[in-house]
Amino acid sequence: MQLVFETLLEQLSLSVDEVDFHNALANAAGAFDIPAFAYLSLVSDGVTKPRLISNYHSGWTSHYLRHQYERIDPVIERARCSECPFQWGRGFGHAGISKREQQLFDEAAEFGICCGLTIPLVDRRGGVAAMTFAADRLDPSFMRIAEQYEQALEIMATCFHIGVRRKLSGGLAVDGVSLTPREYECLEWTAKGKSAWEIGCILGIKERTAAFHLDNAKKKLGVRTKNQAVTLLASSRSSIL
Repeated sequence: MQLVFETLLEQLSLSVDEVDFHNALANAAGAFDIPAFAYLSLVSDGVTKPRLISNYHSGWTSHYLRHQYERIDPVIERARCSECPFQWGRGFGHAGISKREQQLFDEAAEFGICCGLTIPLVDRRGGVAAMTFAADRLDPSFMRIAEQYEQALEIMATCFHIGVRRKLSGGLAVDGVSLTPREYECLEWTAKGKSAWEIGCILGIKERTAAFHLDNAKKKLGVRTKNQAVTLLASSRSSIL
């Protein structure tokens, strides 16, 4: 299990877009024999679109977002007011749900999403986020995995959530200044003590390209030295949760 975590954290540190994050979690979930996952992040401003990163059938995710099911999804509603992971599916109680909510569950089942373990995630930016590990049927082996490794899956989900917020959308802001994914990534490695040459080797880019991104980051942040930029990065991270 330690190797799974180390690999996940390394892949998250190198991720710069949704595809990278998707692949990192797919590898980790696969190590637990979990067939499907979905990370959903919602902002309460009524304008920002939901962020959904999953390996669910693309037909279902498109349908879900197009019909704005996140607004009525009982699983998401429970995640809004719960701090503990919970299981859902047949046998876990759906009493009192509306016809439209039942329709949502029926349609999800048609795409192979029948039950799951959902982990509510802390988000103090006024929104809600949750990670779901799902299966296409109430398979006893899946349920045993969900119960046995619930704490490990919760840690994985939290690391994923923090990584996404740091590197995607608003998570790329340092001291209120937006950086490109590559600028932010180079600054992160600088904070770990890596030189431009080392960063180039890690990211598979030329040394002068890494230096270029770092210079751009410094200019945007209004600082002259790498240490000043790193200090701003650390300050921003201290308030991320």
